[in-house]
Amino acid sequence: MKLTVEFPSVSYREGPQGVRRLAQAIEQIGYDHIDMFDHVVMGYPIAGRPPGPYPPQMPILEALMALSYMAAVTSRVTLGTEVLVLPQRHPTLVAKQVSTLDTLSGGRVRLGVGVGWQESEYEALGEDFHTRGARMDEAIRLLRAYWSDAQVDFEGPHYRVTAMGCEPKPPQGGRLPIWIGGRSERALRRVGELGDGWLGNQIADAGSARGAIDSIRRYAAAAGRDPASIGLQAMVASPPRDAAGKRFYAEHDRIVARAVDLKAMGFEWIALNATAIFQAGARSVDAMIDVLGALHTKIRGEVG
Repeated sequence: MKLTVEFPSVSYREGPQGVRRLAQAIEQIGYDHIDMFDHVVMGYPIAGRPPGPYPPQMPILEALMALSYMAAVTSRVTLGTEVLVLPQRHPTLVAKQVSTLDTLSGGRVRLGVGVGWQESEYEALGEDFHTRGARMDEAIRLLRAYWSDAQVDFEGPHYRVTAMGCEPKPPQGGRLPIWIGGRSERALRRVGELGDGWLGNQIADAGSARGAIDSIRRYAAAAGRDPASIGLQAMVASPPRDAAGKRFYAEHDRIVARAVDLKAMGFEWIALNATAIFQAGARSVDAMIDVLGALHTKIRGEVG
């Protein structure tokens, strides 16, 4: 099994050294991968805009900038996003940013992408919320072209590029993995047709997991792709929104049991949400390191 930590932006409250210490500890403990959550801005509830799932004051470090900092202070752990809201950004700029991160990290990047849910964030960034799905599909294809082709020529309904070069190419080239989040049928189809893996979240039970994985594999086969080549990651649990959720992340035996269940469902990657660990009572970087160390030992003992 591969074990991932979704990195907590709240660690910045102990200064850049807190971010550095936590990233280095995650690597030293033996985790395989660090993911960064993404939101650029969060909307306050106003007339016509209901409250979102997260408070607008929630601190969220910019994902690619934070990962570049972590790349400089680690050497083995791979680095990614879970998930970058790709249609909020122009794919030409994302291609350059991710290629640079892959270059400077020595080929350690996995890009996780999703379409997002927050219309007001799209508005603040000057992007169209209602075309985000179609632009996502185009953007993924354009990213691969930038990472593979010496001269990029691309024409789609939303993005057009004529005779452009983008160097340096990432060390992983066009093989730089793009994993896709989302649970809608359209998202599962996108994984099967275009993704290297699925970032599953809020997996209710084995039946729903089996249905989603079967859909991904069916879409992959229809697109002429090898269904077995598509990776599968699930988060143990999302950040808690109530007292019961906080109790879950404070009870390590339940986390380990959930990891065992996810492995049985077919997931090869399991993610722990360190923000949820913070919310469950580990209120400092040192405390989060202690919990992550204990959980790593227990989970490895059960799932390998």
